[in-house]
Amino acid sequence: MIKIERPGTGDQSRGWGPPFLATESAYFIGTNRNKRSITLDLQQSETRHVMNALIDKADVLVHNVPRRVTRQKLGIDAARVRGRNPRIIWASISGFGLTGPQAEKPGYDVIAQAMSGTMALTGEPQHGPTRFPTPMADITTGIYTALAIVAALFERQRSGLGQELDLSLLDCQTTWLANVASAYLATGQAPAKHGNAHPNIAPYQPFRAADGWFIVAAGTEAQWKTLMRTLGTEQTLGADQRFAANADRVKHRQELEALLTERFSRHPVEHWIDTLEQAGIPCGPIYRPEQILEHPHLAARGMVVGMDHPRAGRVRTLGNPIKMSRTAPHAERPAPLLGEHTEEILAELGFDAAAIGKLRKAGAI
Repeated sequence: MIKIERPGTGDQSRGWGPPFLATESAYFIGTNRNKRSITLDLQQSETRHVMNALIDKADVLVHNVPRRVTRQKLGIDAARVRGRNPRIIWASISGFGLTGPQAEKPGYDVIAQAMSGTMALTGEPQHGPTRFPTPMADITTGIYTALAIVAALFERQRSGLGQELDLSLLDCQTTWLANVASAYLATGQAPAKHGNAHPNIAPYQPFRAADGWFIVAAGTEAQWKTLMRTLGTEQTLGADQRFAANADRVKHRQELEALLTERFSRHPVEHWIDTLEQAGIPCGPIYRPEQILEHPHLAARGMVVGMDHPRAGRVRTLGNPIKMSRTAPHAERPAPLLGEHTEEILAELGFDAAAIGKLRKAGAI
């Protein structure tokens, strides 16, 4: 994978910190593994033939330039790119997409979270809107883009042709409304903010034990009955008509939560995890990031990988969650230094030392 960056400054996320490892942003290191970096000033005419050579050999071009006039100026508009290489998959990632009344507006992850409705529903009801702590709109759009690219490449095997992909942060983040959207579209009733509780299932939420918090997810009637037997409350909570069926428990959620909290507060988290797991009731501890990142299960799954970086030394980053039997993804390269592979890539494209020197002298690379 080749990453095209601006000479001198590069990807803006190179400056997102602290923390920094040596001179490198931990943010950039964590999101740019297995990429090679070439610096190209696409606004200079001298780089047009370099871009042409990349387009001619590429299977996929992914960009995040929302304005058509800018794409045309840089020579990466769909008509020009696919005119040169009809087999290429041209993928656009933007804030609002290439069509619609808000097309071409700049967009960021936090704006997509805000406008999608998810931020308004995140957090406890008594508090204001809450941003998800990681860039989930960016991540979600990246996943959808990867799926779309794979689908387009598969279709190309049949048709021999590439196509244009148009993905927006707002579209992709709005899909996170999921069952909330379904409920609204079915009834026209505005969704309520439930905090950590599930809008359609109870009990399906965190509870405080004697020494911390854990999750109980009794999503079926059978699991609810098992929970009542396990807690020894079959004749009390289990017989209470307010909690007879899931719809009743959702309606009387606050009363149920108070009664279960009183029961769970009597023992520590470890006791409840052991007890509920033995009974077959879905549950789990609530870990902090440092706890899960150092957990032996994630280590066994290869979800934290170590790599040697030319400046930062030994670094650890998140592994790939995709497990495949024959072609498993693996970490081959650390995040690149700015322009680290420029000459290597240009040589692969057929540029000799004199041509590369000319580009460098012009400040085009």
